[in-house]
Amino acid sequence: MREHARAGSVGVDCRSKLGLPEFARLMIFSDAALRWMYRSGRPNRIAALLNRISVIVGSTGIWSRLVTLEVRGRRSGKTFSLPLVVVTRDGQRYLVSMLGENANWVANVRAAGGRATLRHRGRETVHLEEVPAMDRAPVLKDYLRLAPGARPHMSVDFRAPVAAFESIAAKYPIFRVHSQAR
Repeated sequence: MREHARAGSVGVDCRSKLGLPEFARLMIFSDAALRWMYRSGRPNRIAALLNRISVIVGSTGIWSRLVTLEVRGRRSGKTFSLPLVVVTRDGQRYLVSMLGENANWVANVRAAGGRATLRHRGRETVHLEEVPAMDRAPVLKDYLRLAPGARPHMSVDFRAPVAAFESIAAKYPIFRVHSQAR
């Protein structure tokens, strides 16, 4: 096994265990840097640039868990695009707000009545149904396992038991994805 030569990255080479996007993000950004990029509850310029790149990656389907959500803005009426990680659990797909209740996309989805589009190797018209807080804990746990970039934004360790996620579940909206016939 190879040691990382980079300062601050001690340990064995983990590229064989993580996909390239996870590895790159873990190597480039510390937890503090990830929190700083969203310190106001919205992405700063660096995070916005990275999100634009992620929108392209999510739309093309290069990374299987990343999708691009398109939703109409509640004030402007313009369509906004942002990258999100999809959690699949018991055959259902879910989208999680890593920034909690105050994320713009959450307010836009609610204002749009759940109508949105997902892009991932094509376009899919969907209806997003908000999951009740009491049912969110297992999905949150799965989400943190799949989305290492979200971990600094939540106060529970991704390895904690599902019961630990129940205490924070009400703070993080989750939407179940339902495909719509065209």
